[in-house]
Order: sequence, then C-alpha cells, then structure tokens
Amino acid sequence: MSADGSLERLKREGRIVVVGASLAGLRAAETMREKGFTGSLTMIGDEPYEPYDRPPLSKQVLLGRAGPEHTALPRRRDIGAEWRLGVPATGLDMAARRVRLGDGNEVEYDRLLIATGVRARPWPQADEAALDGVFVLRTRDDAAALEQKLAAGPRRVLVIGAGFTGSEIASACRERGLPVTVAERGAAPLVGALGGVIGEVAAEMHREHGVDLRTGIMVTGLEGDATGRVRAAHLSDGTTLEADVVVVSLGAMRNTEWLAGSGLGAGPRGIACDAGCRAFDIRGIVTDDIYVAGDVARSPHALFGYQFLSLEHWGNAVAQAETAAHNMLSESADRRPHLWVPAFWSSQFGVNIKSVGVPSMGTEILIAQGSRGERRFTGVYGYQGRVIGAVTFDQSRWLQFYERLIEETAPFPLPFTTMDRRPEGNRPMPADFPDPSVPTHGPTITLSGYSPADRRMTFTPAHH
Repeated sequence: MSADGSLERLKREGRIVVVGASLAGLRAAETMREKGFTGSLTMIGDEPYEPYDRPPLSKQVLLGRAGPEHTALPRRRDIGAEWRLGVPATGLDMAARRVRLGDGNEVEYDRLLIATGVRARPWPQADEAALDGVFVLRTRDDAAALEQKLAAGPRRVLVIGAGFTGSEIASACRERGLPVTVAERGAAPLVGALGGVIGEVAAEMHREHGVDLRTGIMVTGLEGDATGRVRAAHLSDGTTLEADVVVVSLGAMRNTEWLAGSGLGAGPRGIACDAGCRAFDIRGIVTDDIYVAGDVARSPHALFGYQFLSLEHWGNAVAQAETAAHNMLSESADRRPHLWVPAFWSSQFGVNIKSVGVPSMGTEILIAQGSRGERRFTGVYGYQGRVIGAVTFDQSRWLQFYERLIEETAPFPLPFTTMDRRPEGNRPMPADFPDPSVPTHGPTITLSGYSPADRRMTFTPAHH
C-alpha cells in the first residue's frame, strides 16, 4: 500500500501483522476487527498453541485442578486470521515492511503490532539448567512438565527466587503437602515489588505454612547425579541442600533479541514507544506503522513522572492492546494515550494480594486499614508528598478508592482519618525497598528512565 493510501483503504484491504500470539496480540486483533478492519490479519507465535491465559499456570495447573490445555483464552469474536504458530519471528526489515520468520519465510505488513512479551530468565549455567528436574515456569509446556513432577511426590522442591511467581509455586507445593525450600537473595519475599514492610508479612506467611524460607541467600550451583538428574543445590552460606526438583524463578527477559539490527528502539528493557503505543526507532523518532503492546512495551506515563514503565500485568496487556489497535486504525487527531493505572493480583497461602499504581516508586508506606498481624490490611505508598500506589491483603474492596487517589495525585500522608484505622496506621514508615542497584527477584513493574517531554499535564481517567 502506498504511503499516501487512505485510512479507509487500510481498513478495507490493508495487511496487519501481529507478532506474538499472546493475550495482548489476541485482544488487539479482536479490537481491530471490531473497529471495522476487513483486510488480511496474520498472527505469528513461537509456541504451537493459540493464545492462552498464563496466571492459572502457577495456580490451578500446578495444583492439578486444571490441565494446561484448559487455559485457552476466551474469544470475544472470530478474528479471521492466518495463524503462523510454532514459528518464531527472527528479524524485521523496517524499510521493506517485512517480518522474517524462523522457517525462512517473510510476511509483509502495512501495520505491525509487536506483542512478544517476556520469557522466564533461565538458570545461568546451561549444563546445570539442562539437568532433569530443573524447571522454569512461563509456558503451557513448562506448567505441564512441572505439575507432572510435583504429582510424583518429590522428596524436596527448591524454589530459587521469592517474587510473585516463586511465592505462588511455593504455595502450590505446600498445598500439595510437598516439602519446599525457597532461596531468596533479598531480605524477604516480594521485597522488590512491595518493599520490606510488606515483605516481612510475606515471610511470616511462608514460614507459617511450613516453607523453609532462606533469605539473604544465593544458590551458587546445582549438582546432578550420574544419570543427569538434579540432586542438590549449593548455597552461598556454604550449605548444601538436597532437592530433586528445582524451580528457577529469577524474573523475566523481554523478547526483543529478534529485533537486533532492525533499527527499532528495542533492547533488554523492552521496546520504547510513545503513550499512543507507536514504537521509537533507535534515533528516538517515532514510527507510524509499528506499534507495541503488553509486557514487551516501555511507555511513558504522565501519572508517574513520565518515566518509561515496563509492566508485566494481565490488565495492562489488555488495555494497551486495545489502545494500540485503536490507534493503528485512526487518524492522528483521533488517537488516544495508554494511561492505564497498573493493577496486579496474586493468590498465595490462602491470601489474595492485589496492588494498584507503582508501589516500587514509593518511599513511605502507611497501613491505612486493617492490621498486618491479621493478614488483612491496606498499605498506601507515598512518593514526594503524593499517593503513588496501594496494596491489599484480603481487603480488595478498598482498592478502587485508592486507585482514584492515585489518578487524582492525592496528597500523602492521607489528609483524612479512615474508618478502621489501627494504631499502626497513625503515621507513615519507610517502605524499605532494596537499593535498586542490588538485584532482587520478580518486580512486576520496571522503571526505566524518563521521556524528554517532561511537562505537566492533567490526567482525566476515562471512567470519571
């Protein structure tokens, strides 16, 4: 299609390619069809499966309550796409508007959406990672293989990393009655995502449920037996732990390597895009035909100091995909920004944990409702005199209220007395996040620098 082709012609007969048969990729494709796109739609995915839901993998699937094949995402509508599954994208030619595939084929596009997401960070020693009994958990196949191993009743499971995924795996192991050790190099579970005050509560939950939690510890090596099965782990305190299943939960890596040399602004922290989901090239110039959505995107957010945020959140993937799809098929005056307030949830040890905003930006925390001792509370995070995030443990009814305060850049500490304020809620305390230069496992939000366009604006959420 020529550069001066009309938008209507694009909608009628254009070629749209989505790289990433993911939650974001599927919801974007559905939105494009809903907005009247009748041209050709190609969905490219490196896994052999159509898009499926990942949160159940570390919950219902590991508990044996649902098979991995039952995690397919529900469809809002038929998208009439050509599916290229089990074939990864290996390169991008921006000038010729072509995506290269692992099978040697190329696919031409008029508009491209990249939704390649993240993958689990592997154990760094390849020979140790290849031992029978060493797992990561990200894909359907990962979950199926790990569940089969847990069902066989291993003597001990070692989970390396106590972020959200690692904690959920440990919870599932205890629910199945399996002995489990968790090794976390930070001071507490969830410390990188929610800080030390909440990390202490998470640590108590682990230990009360029988987890052998070891913090401030690194695994220095894995050892196999003569048959190539994992048998032990060596720890930084000099001890050796016997384990016949090891789950490596060291966070995620963004799937951007295939874009090396393409000229797109892509790297280990993701693909930089503007608030309208348009990708930047390596010169910092925005493209008009390449868009990004989901975990692989880095986009600036007005509410959070115009920092570029990379979010590993289910809801963000959906909202950003819908915004990208809208903008791909709109005139510039009709495009809209992606200004979704981050939200996240986790279920572990019988407790429902939910957060909104960016807790990891917070320097202070106030327990505004409930009590940490009862595992039922709301913690509100403050940054430079304003509310920046909130987390609830079994108290999610308050979350919408605090989401509004974040959107309104409400002052912190809170200027009002809440209904059930306990003594611990009278004053803020340091949120106790680790030094950002010291790596911890599993933050779900990565702050990655500033946009040059650092100017003030008023944020009016769509639902007001």
